[in-house]
Amino acid sequence: MSPSHIQVSHGSCVAAREVLNRVGDKWSVLVVSFLGGGPLRFNELRRTIEGISQRMLTLTLRGLERDGLVTRTLYPSVPPRVDYELTELGRTLLEPVRVLAAWADKHRFMIQEARDRYDQKDAREKSRRATGERARLVGRPRG
Repeated sequence: MSPSHIQVSHGSCVAAREVLNRVGDKWSVLVVSFLGGGPLRFNELRRTIEGISQRMLTLTLRGLERDGLVTRTLYPSVPPRVDYELTELGRTLLEPVRVLAAWADKHRFMIQEARDRYDQKDAREKSRRATGERARLVGRPRG
C-alpha cells in the first residue's frame, strides 16, 4: 500500500502534531542531542548550544520535562545544582534525531541552492510587479 492510501485518523494527526511541535523545534533537537552524551547542568547546556537564550533554554527544558523526555534533578547544595538528563523515552529520540541531522548535513547544499533560486525568482517577480505598478501610475490621468 502506498503512503497516499494509508488511513490516518484525525486523532492520530493531532497527536502527531503535538509531539512534532515539541521534538521538531530546533532547540529541542539540540538539547536532546547534547543530553545524549549524558547529564548536563543548565549552564553547561547554555554554553554548548550557540545562540540560545536563558529563557528559551528554560522553556525548552520545561517542555521536554513535561513530555517525559528529560528529568530534572535538584541537588541541595550552595549554590543549588540542577542536572538535566534524558529519560528512557528521551533516549529513544536520539536515533531519529541523528538520522535527521545526517540527512540535513547531506542535503544542506542542495537546500541552499533551492533557497537561492527561490529568492532570485521572488526578487524578479517583485521587481516586475513594481515596474508594472509604476507604469500604471504614470499612465493615469491627473485630475
